[in-house]
Formats: sequence, C-alpha cells, structure tokens
Amino acid sequence: MSDAARRAGRSPDAITLVAVSKTFGPEAVREAWAAGQRDFGENKVQEGLEKIAATADMEIRWHLIGHLQSNKANRAASAFACIHSVDSVDLVEKLDRAAAAASRRAPLQVLIQVDLAGEASKFGVPEAEAFECLRASSRAGSLELAGLMLMPPWSEDPEATRPWFARLRQLRDRMVRDGFPAGALRHLSMGMSHDFEAAIEEGSTIVRVGTAIFGKRQARP
Repeated sequence: MSDAARRAGRSPDAITLVAVSKTFGPEAVREAWAAGQRDFGENKVQEGLEKIAATADMEIRWHLIGHLQSNKANRAASAFACIHSVDSVDLVEKLDRAAAAASRRAPLQVLIQVDLAGEASKFGVPEAEAFECLRASSRAGSLELAGLMLMPPWSEDPEATRPWFARLRQLRDRMVRDGFPAGALRHLSMGMSHDFEAAIEEGSTIVRVGTAIFGKRQARP
C-alpha cells in the first residue's frame, strides 16, 4: 500500500485498509487486531453482528461492504460505523430513520455504491442516478455522506480494472466541479486483494482486502 501511494505521489496515511473478515471467525479478527488492524469489513449483516458481539471488548471500526437489503437497515444502522453499499434513495431514507432511532453517538457514515459497468449481477446506483442519492444523503440528519464505492467487473489482471477506478475518480471530481461539497466525497472505496495497488494509484482512499490478509475464504457452516 505504501509503495503504491508513493508511486502516485500520495501519502500512505491517506489510505485506510479495511480487513475483510467474511467467513473467518472472531479469532481471526482478534489476531489481526493484535497486529494493529482497527478497521474490519463484513459482507453480510448477520455475520457482522455476530462478530461485533464477539469482539465487543476491542475498539474496532466495523464497515458493511456487501449489499444491504432495506429490511435489514435497522440492524445495520445501529451496529456499523460505515456502510459502503448504499444504492438507492429509499435505502438512504431508511438508514437515516434507523440511525436516528438508534441514538448513535456519531452519525452513520455512508458511501454511495455506483455501478459504472451496468452489470446485472452487481448492485449499485447507475451513474445517471448517483446525484439523486448524494443529495438525499446530504439532507439526512443522522447520516454523514463520505464518498463513493465501486465494485468493477471482475478480472485477475489489475490493469483491466484500473480504467474503472479512474472512472470513479473522474466521476467524483466532476461532481465536485458541479458544486457538490468535496468533503462529502472525500473517500473512494475501491480495490481488493488482487488490485488494490492499481486502485491506490488511481485515487482510492479505502481498500477492502480479505484474501491477502486472512487467506483463502472458508466455507461457512
């Protein structure tokens, strides 16, 4: 991560590593925490809630990075610090109400997941509708809009995903030029185990790394 940041002329301190612990138990989280990791990510609400409860004695910032069904907004809003996968105005409004009801000590951070490729198998708001989600998030009293998230088309070759990372950065920059507050779009969540270096070089501020930290995914019982 540091090498990629320096190649791009950026400070390594500007990038947050989220250790994606999905399918691994609390003991793996504890081991990574002991090594200094503080941000962890989960794909599913229920699995995340189980680990949050099992590691309540540790200071951890939990991120929900997988698709969030609106009927689970209440549970997610009370437990996670940041949700990366907000993809509709309806979900924004439900999270806002849930976060308010949860009496959180700090606003719930949200990132808008943008679907740039139009893949049927992926979630995310279409680029043309992203502004509407941004405006809804900025109006929400119990949410803090923090940026954009991307799940690009899969490729083992990092250079094949690099153009998608560049497109998200360009979209963010265009939104700022069009008058959207830069502080509300300060984060770009993009890059995983196989392509995080390319993502950092293209402007990522949050990388979501699982396999490179924990190893091959384990089957959940």
